[in-house]
Amino acid sequence: MTKPFNIIYEDNHLLVVNKRSGILVQGDKTGDKTLTDYCKDYIAQKYQKPGAVFLHPVHRLDRPVSGIVVFARTSKALERMTALFRKRDIHKIYWAVVKQKPKEEKGKLTHWLVKDEQRNVVMAHKSEVSGSKKAELNFKRLGKLNDHWLLEVRPISGRPHQIRVQLASMGCPIRGDVKYGFSRPNQDASINLHAFHLIFDHPIKKERLYLRAALPGEPFWEQFLEFEEVKAKDQHLDRTFSG
Repeated sequence: MTKPFNIIYEDNHLLVVNKRSGILVQGDKTGDKTLTDYCKDYIAQKYQKPGAVFLHPVHRLDRPVSGIVVFARTSKALERMTALFRKRDIHKIYWAVVKQKPKEEKGKLTHWLVKDEQRNVVMAHKSEVSGSKKAELNFKRLGKLNDHWLLEVRPISGRPHQIRVQLASMGCPIRGDVKYGFSRPNQDASINLHAFHLIFDHPIKKERLYLRAALPGEPFWEQFLEFEEVKAKDQHLDRTFSG
């Protein structure tokens, strides 16, 4: 059994981890143990903290998605990180693997999303409809390996299931994502979407953090490691694509 998370960054204010796919960030009706629970256990153990541990995720990743999750360890950090996400002063970069080749090498997708809470699915519309929220992302093809395309995705907004439903609406559902139209599930129930990079100013120290989460250590993802070289040189680039 692989660990539910690996630590990427840790100080008195923040805990940033690389989440394994299949782990919930926060509780739902399944009652399964969450990433928040695992990380609270880690803090309690490491710092021998009696009583309740203050630890709050400042954003979420869907259960089948892997990659970076940021937790606040103090109320001040939580307040400031929440504001950073709300104002979009945070650069998020995902890698997604799709079967269908996107027509354009790079582009921007804009949809209006409506979430069906009962079924936990999101519908994407081309124009505004009642109760919808605008969602935008930029994407770029990074390359092809064994019949699959690797895309770099930079969401501008942060809506539930946004990348999954927007890529599917372009005719490029993410590998393993049967909920949004991929033909078959991955064996481990993951989808090939990974929150790869996060760039933001530390909420207290104000220094710029460039955080990256290693790709999942499983054979399908590992064949894409050759593209990581490109990304490693990308630290100085805020809003541009790699390559």
